[in-house]
Amino acid sequence: MRDVAASAGVSVGTVSNVLNSPEKVAPATVQRVHAAINELGFVRNDAARQLRAGRSRCVGLVVLDVGNPFFTDIARSAERRAGEHDLTVLLGTSDEDPSRERAYVDAFDEQRVYGLLVSPVGDDLRRLVALHDRGVPIVLVDRDGTGTPFDSVAVDDVAGGRLAVDHLLETGRRRIAYVGGPSTLRQVRDRRRGAELAIADVPGATLEVIDTPALSVLAGRDVGEMLARRPATERPDAVFCANDLVAMGVLQALTMLGDIRVPDDIALIGYDDIDFARSAVVPLSSIRQPTGRIGETAIDLLIAATQGARERHEPSNPVFQPELVVRASTSR
Repeated sequence: MRDVAASAGVSVGTVSNVLNSPEKVAPATVQRVHAAINELGFVRNDAARQLRAGRSRCVGLVVLDVGNPFFTDIARSAERRAGEHDLTVLLGTSDEDPSRERAYVDAFDEQRVYGLLVSPVGDDLRRLVALHDRGVPIVLVDRDGTGTPFDSVAVDDVAGGRLAVDHLLETGRRRIAYVGGPSTLRQVRDRRRGAELAIADVPGATLEVIDTPALSVLAGRDVGEMLARRPATERPDAVFCANDLVAMGVLQALTMLGDIRVPDDIALIGYDDIDFARSAVVPLSSIRQPTGRIGETAIDLLIAATQGARERHEPSNPVFQPELVVRASTSR
């Protein structure tokens, strides 16, 4: 900064103002300082600024699976909204592993991030509570934080599960399988609960639960291959998958093995409505979540919590409603 100040013919304090509060400096001086910055290739020391401010302008975002386009879309919308407030998003993926989640949370805490956005793996929130009690702003993402000290933004997954199975039942299906896991994930349990509520309303309808080790295409393909090996009379006539990646794996196996037709023999619906769902070999019906609103709202809640950090802050827990998207995989 001293070099920039000498080159521009101003004080170090003026250079600092140009970088942090340019509205306090005359436009001509701002232009002269930026010219010196460009000429010298100056990059300010953000670690030093962070040390003075007590926290950085970076937001730590920890998601369950960065390979899932649902979380990628949330991250993109969060990053876009964060940029409007001169914030940067740093992304980590827990891979549905509590120890990896803790490692990222601790690493972001060590970096004194502006705040944390976390999609928790399980129900043990003690580490996050400890950070919250210490004054670290935290927002739960894709998890309803009602009854916790956290702000949160979520989608009603029970309603989403019910919406999916109600649709399958309305098409005349009665032997329905729910595919997804692990059951330690709140989203998986809530979507299953919604499916169970829908089944309970229709006499003669049954729900077979097929657990998977992950919410991935490969896990779905394994289930699809297993179903294809069953005699036709022992197969479900519809499958509801806990997310679109699992559904696409099931679809791949069913269409590649045997003479099973989707949706004539087995109807198939996923969850999340990722971009790939509409371009599948049989366009996939799905339950749409408003990923853009989730990411934007998470940043808005974090900023509000940060601004109210020195005051009493009452948690806000908005819950969005999902939407049914019908495509060829459930329409005869």
